[in-house]
Amino acid sequence: MDTIMGGSKSIEFGADLIKKGEIVAFPTETVYGLGASAYNEDAVKKIFIAKGRPQDNPLIVHISSPIDAIEIAKEIPDEAYVLWEMFSPGPLTLVLNKKSIIPDIVTAGYQTVGIRIPNNEIALSLISKSGLPLAAPSANLSGRVSPTEAIHVYKDLNGRIPLIIDGGRCNIGIESTVLDLTKNTPTILRPGFISPEQIAERIGNVINHKGDIVRVESPGMKYSHYMPICPCVSALTTGSACELYDKNENAVILGTNSFIESCGNRAVVSLGDTPDDCMKNIFKALRDSEESFSYIIVESFKDKHGYFALNNRLSKATKGITY
Repeated sequence: MDTIMGGSKSIEFGADLIKKGEIVAFPTETVYGLGASAYNEDAVKKIFIAKGRPQDNPLIVHISSPIDAIEIAKEIPDEAYVLWEMFSPGPLTLVLNKKSIIPDIVTAGYQTVGIRIPNNEIALSLISKSGLPLAAPSANLSGRVSPTEAIHVYKDLNGRIPLIIDGGRCNIGIESTVLDLTKNTPTILRPGFISPEQIAERIGNVINHKGDIVRVESPGMKYSHYMPICPCVSALTTGSACELYDKNENAVILGTNSFIESCGNRAVVSLGDTPDDCMKNIFKALRDSEESFSYIIVESFKDKHGYFALNNRLSKATKGITY
């Protein structure tokens, strides 16, 4: 299969492919997604095959308006509409009870479905022109670093999918927050750009998922994710980062400006100054670094205010290895 790389002018072509049961990579504000009609079981199977994704890992369904949710979800609580009004379109996925129109392959056999309204013109146009909700995980090989540029998708999936719509770099750069509204207390299954505090301000008490993963209710909960092709560890201090750097050949240090400023002449990559900067830059920095270096050292953001979602991603990228 020849993979075509197109721009915004290829949206119509992409919509036609989706209507014909094909899969298409497209940009969102978070990361690039790999979409298929959420109603077409055979099309959704192509996503799992292209990515090498385990089929017990559910997909998020992307729609263009809260009105569309009525077609695929039932017993939608008032909290959903409150959150949609505040945060959608945007990086928030709500887990709701699904209707039977959504095949089990999308939800890993469970009776709930994650629904999101992306804040990206190309994504919304693709959904609108296809006239279909799009089941879409990140557009990368399963377990790899999430793609925030079309070239990341191409390097992972060239020859596996028919079309990549290039919309430039994703402006948020980290996946959506996943909130389960089917539980007695709204529960965050995957942290993301929207914080628990922001959600709690709108609907009251919110808790984070804790404990062993018995069933995979959301992407990002169980399997290895966000992993570079070379060893990657985190460091609590600049001193420990420099010590690791000196012990390993062809290493690089990733961190905030304040973390890397005293690294001397060692190779460093700045993630920025703020949590938003770091979330936007982390996946690109990991992808760029794995191409040029053999050992990646990332600043640890454990227990640092505002870095909850970033720490979640890095704990997986580093397999929890911290020095």
